[in-house]
Amino acid sequence: MSGADVVILGGGLAGLTLALQLRARLPDIGITVLERDTHPAPDATHKIGESTVEIGAHYLDTVLGLASHLRERHLKKFGFRFFFSEGQQSIDTVTELGASDYLRTPGYQIDRGILENHLGELARSRGIAFVTGATVRAVQLSNDAPHTVRYDFEGGEQQITAAWVVDASGRAGLLRRQLGLQTDNGHHANAVWFRLGERIDVDDWSNDPAWHARCVRRERWLSTNHFVGTGYWAWLIPLSSGAHSVGIVADEALHPLREMNSFTRARSWLAVHQPRLAEAVAQSSGKLLDFVAMRRFSYGCERVFSAQRWALTGEAGLFLDPFYSPGTDFIAISNTYICELVARDRAGEPLALHAGLYEQMYFSFYESTLDLYRHQYPIFGNAEVMPVKVIWDYAYYWGILAQFYFQRRLTDLSALSRLKSDLMAIKTLNAQIQQVFRAWSAAHAGANPDRMLDQAALPWFAELNRSLLDELDDGAFLRRIRSNCVLLHELAAQVLERLRRGGVLLDTAALEQALAAHDREPGHEPLLFAPAA
Repeated sequence: MSGADVVILGGGLAGLTLALQLRARLPDIGITVLERDTHPAPDATHKIGESTVEIGAHYLDTVLGLASHLRERHLKKFGFRFFFSEGQQSIDTVTELGASDYLRTPGYQIDRGILENHLGELARSRGIAFVTGATVRAVQLSNDAPHTVRYDFEGGEQQITAAWVVDASGRAGLLRRQLGLQTDNGHHANAVWFRLGERIDVDDWSNDPAWHARCVRRERWLSTNHFVGTGYWAWLIPLSSGAHSVGIVADEALHPLREMNSFTRARSWLAVHQPRLAEAVAQSSGKLLDFVAMRRFSYGCERVFSAQRWALTGEAGLFLDPFYSPGTDFIAISNTYICELVARDRAGEPLALHAGLYEQMYFSFYESTLDLYRHQYPIFGNAEVMPVKVIWDYAYYWGILAQFYFQRRLTDLSALSRLKSDLMAIKTLNAQIQQVFRAWSAAHAGANPDRMLDQAALPWFAELNRSLLDELDDGAFLRRIRSNCVLLHELAAQVLERLRRGGVLLDTAALEQALAAHDREPGHEPLLFAPAA
């Protein structure tokens, strides 16, 4: 029987990044990673989570020091881009939402196989025991003694003991299932996705010079391109291997999985709802690499961090939605909390208080993000409401959660305590405005004019993105969060003003009450795109 300080169940993105983060934080710690599959994996490994946004990208390129690998082996992302193209053959005659040029804080389109192979090589080079072809059979947790993990390896059963066990086994959720922790979070959506072995270039879908001139660069294909309609969205994500990832994510009540749960059915579904994308898929159908269908991909979890020295990270714990690509973000957040707990334990400090507080904060971030998705899919095809929602959702993300991560304040209990009332108010405001978006979309179909809503042309929006790169001391960080809370309140007030001026009659009492409870100085700068004529 062998032993380690930390045993990580699963050597995918969550498990290997945790191992590397632990090694950097605690150079003398003994880490063993048990991975069921063999390595190296195929470069074109088929895993959801190819698009990263700011937190996840910062975790990979800066916290883990992978910037050169990301630049050399992956693609820099040209942000998110949305086409309100339900039932349309052309994407150059509908509303487009996106940036005309790159914003300052980067994201990446990552080839998961290439990245995870690189992480495995790094882990072994840094003295981490990365055991591949190991199938975990049982985990015996103990309250006051080392935990024991039994696994099959090279035809025989092995055992390893460890002070800490971290489940990073993905959707298999070894500990989540063993402990009966999974919960229904009320977000019932399904997904299918597949990869085609050649590039799909949306820039080639139009010959209109005016449409091309809307972007500084002819690089729309490098965006995570969203093709949206009522109750669903479809994605196009380019990969550095030359393949292209295609997916459909839909509210199960509006678009049942049975309509798209094979490649043939998915093509037929796209032909009705996104005919231009369907045409591109048909042209590349002979190069289909794989296909996956997943029912009710989103779920919650009752516990993720325990003072009994076990934890869950990544999809082994919970999963939200691929929209806005939060998967790597939540890996970064959970791994940071786990590293802090292990470090405290190694220093002989008690764990119960911090494990409870970190779990509470992690769930608060999760629940606030869940509000962006749950019951929101019917809005997606509304070219008037959805752009406003996207601007709000980005501002909420960059203004609050991303600031905590970039400024290394996730575990700063003093700052969290001083900001508690501000954060509770903004969480309430977010919940209220998401309800307004739903009611607004239900009451008003909205126009879908031929225009581009350029996020880069909103100075405050571009600056909010850039501000993530600032280095702030404690006082400046507190001022930044409070200033961003004021910004969000003013943004919500301008949403209400748009509804009034547009004659959209809704019950907005709860949102008005949330605004009235917060002191703010009304701004003069328009924060939203001008409404369609």
